Amino acid sequence: MSAAHDVHGHGHDEGHGSLRDYVWGFGLSVILTAVPFWLVMSGAIPDKGTTALVITGFAAVQIVVHMIFFLHMNAKAEGGWNLLALLFTVVLVVIVLSGSLWVMYHLNHNMMPQGTMQGMEQAP
Repeated sequence: MSAAHDVHGHGHDEGHGSLRDYVWGFGLSVILTAVPFWLVMSGAIPDKGTTALVITGFAAVQIVVHMIFFLHMNAKAEGGWNLLALLFTVVLVVIVLSGSLWVMYHLNHNMMPQGTMQGMEQAP
């Protein structure tokens, strides 16, 4: 029965994040959330496409901040297996997203124009 209490989700030699790391992570997360919010609410960038790209960049940086400061993912964690799993996941997500966008682009490109459809409705 006491052996069940000896099982922990981490090794004793692996360090947890310090309070300083958590405060830094929290501060960066707040900044990386507040700046895109301000960009949208103030209309600082008039072009919506550029605003979307900037927000996407901030989101990507925030993902990295969370992985480093809160999930403690680095090349040394668990002998590098966490980093390898992350890279595999990123490759799969890129393949799925690019394939989906490619299919949707070609579906849109090969659709019949709306003007042609209106002419067909009036035909007897």
